[in-house]
Amino acid sequence: MNIIRRKGWEIRESLATPEAVFLSRRALMKGAAAIGGGTILPGLSSLAYAAEDATAGLYPAKRNESYKLDRPVTAESVSSRYNNFYEFGLSKNVYSAAESLVTRPWMVKIDGLVEKPRDIGVDDLVKAMPLEERLYRHRCVEAWSMTVPWTGFALKSLVDFAKPLSSAKFIRFETFLDPKMAPGQRSFFPWPYVEALTMAEATNELAMMVTGAYGKPLGKTFGAPLRLHTPWKYGFKDIKSITKISFVEKRPETFWEAAGPGEYGFWANINPQVPHPRWSQASEEILGTGERKPTLLFNGYGEFVAGLYKGLEKEKLYI
Repeated sequence: MNIIRRKGWEIRESLATPEAVFLSRRALMKGAAAIGGGTILPGLSSLAYAAEDATAGLYPAKRNESYKLDRPVTAESVSSRYNNFYEFGLSKNVYSAAESLVTRPWMVKIDGLVEKPRDIGVDDLVKAMPLEERLYRHRCVEAWSMTVPWTGFALKSLVDFAKPLSSAKFIRFETFLDPKMAPGQRSFFPWPYVEALTMAEATNELAMMVTGAYGKPLGKTFGAPLRLHTPWKYGFKDIKSITKISFVEKRPETFWEAAGPGEYGFWANINPQVPHPRWSQASEEILGTGERKPTLLFNGYGEFVAGLYKGLEKEKLYI
């Protein structure tokens, strides 16, 4: 008898969204971009679409089938309207406020311990990278989750592009700083938002620089025009609207480490057995369904990343 043993993150075929349904949606998105130089068809959210993106013709990108889901894709109407983007306020319903984000022109500075520091326009960066779509789970430290078809490129491709020196041990990411445009940056938080990964984490195959979602350029509420996604870590590691990428030797202090050192640490690896100081991490609510599921260690991606943390048992690896 041939017994099929699925990995923890694999979805049963009976639960998958029918290919014809998803492909028809992708075709609709592509058609929307072609009409009127980017006009949105009725029923599609203009709030989640960056019409000024000069790379719009690159979407939808071909999907990388190596990454599977254990649940259906979250509807865009749900994921784009329930989000954290503290630059624009403390509410989850920041999608309207985030429309004030000006994403063009947008320069990205690559500096620090690299062969040649440079400033590059985000459109030029995107065009220089091999875009692909990946279906990834997203788990927030607040115990809610969603699944999104992200488009972008492997962070390792950016590392290769930057040509870091051997002395670089970490990558530090920084977002924009413009309190006039982003009212949340007038608050007490330690702006600008900063995040970081080790070089080993950054070159892991799962780490992704995101430039699009749902078959089109990245919407402003998702962190346009460039954000990070590391699906085995809590979502606060996934910095939005990146303007600076620095290769450094010393481990940087990250935004939430500085803002709440008693609750948030550098690693932020998902572990259902280690509670947040104020709530459990054992389960999560799937957005748009009201359903709760047990949370998986490393969000179910342990086979890809568990080896990164061997020998670090004395570190505070979670939260």
